[in-house]
Amino acid sequence: MPATLKPAFLKDDDFLADVAAARDDTDNLHLWWLGQSGFLLQWQNHHLLLDPYLSDALTEKYAGTDKPHVRLTERVIAPERLDFIDVVVSSHNHTDHLDGETLIPLIRANPKIELVIPEANRQFVVDRLKLMIEFPRGLDAGQCHTFGGFSIHGFPAAHNVVERDEWGRHKYLGYIIEAGPWIVYHAGDTKLFDEIENKLEQWPIDVALLPINGDLAERGVAGNLSGIEAAKLAREVRARMAIPCHFDMFEFNTVAPTEFIVACKELGQPYQVLRNGQRWSTSQLGPPRSK
Repeated sequence: MPATLKPAFLKDDDFLADVAAARDDTDNLHLWWLGQSGFLLQWQNHHLLLDPYLSDALTEKYAGTDKPHVRLTERVIAPERLDFIDVVVSSHNHTDHLDGETLIPLIRANPKIELVIPEANRQFVVDRLKLMIEFPRGLDAGQCHTFGGFSIHGFPAAHNVVERDEWGRHKYLGYIIEAGPWIVYHAGDTKLFDEIENKLEQWPIDVALLPINGDLAERGVAGNLSGIEAAKLAREVRARMAIPCHFDMFEFNTVAPTEFIVACKELGQPYQVLRNGQRWSTSQLGPPRSK
């Protein structure tokens, strides 16, 4: 690891205190970036986690290999301390989106938690997390589950292509999340694919959470949107706010958000670059769009 990790904006007790303080504002949706593609969403005292990676599993797994996952930024919180979670969502099977060292203690700390996954990945998920086969709630693109104040819609993702199982179900998903009048798009890991803009334009997206680390063959891993592509996509689908993710976690697979910032400014796309553990709230948008 680097001699000095980038500090989280808030972590541990300070992070939990900020989550508690936000509960008093029940008119707005609050979210915190947890690093990589992980976000905590809070709506009227309900809490949803998206793709949390809160361990050093990949750093330890790849130590001494030709693909070292050197961590860049401090961990925000230990998963077992998040004992107030209603729903946790995984977009696909890669460890930074489906981490046993995060999800197993998280599930133990939240006996009533719901786990939402791509249905195509059910067997892989239950094997990795040592769950009963029926425990995860499976989704495919176009399907929806509602729990704990959130309606969660499956949305296709291409990492690097739109990949399906033998029954035609998507192995990689993004999610559209409805929380009262607010709509969040979490892209998961994705590149552009046919019809992504048309499919997203059906939703009045308030905030788009988009990967920006790009796709470089020399990394030896599947790629994502670049900063420019993420800014353009947010603009095309008229997202009221774009927040980048999937950077500043691993030394070999990151970019500075500069390209994303410049593109957003040129396009007139509202954006916010967060630090790990930092909160963003829909109060910055003004009133919700009429639905």
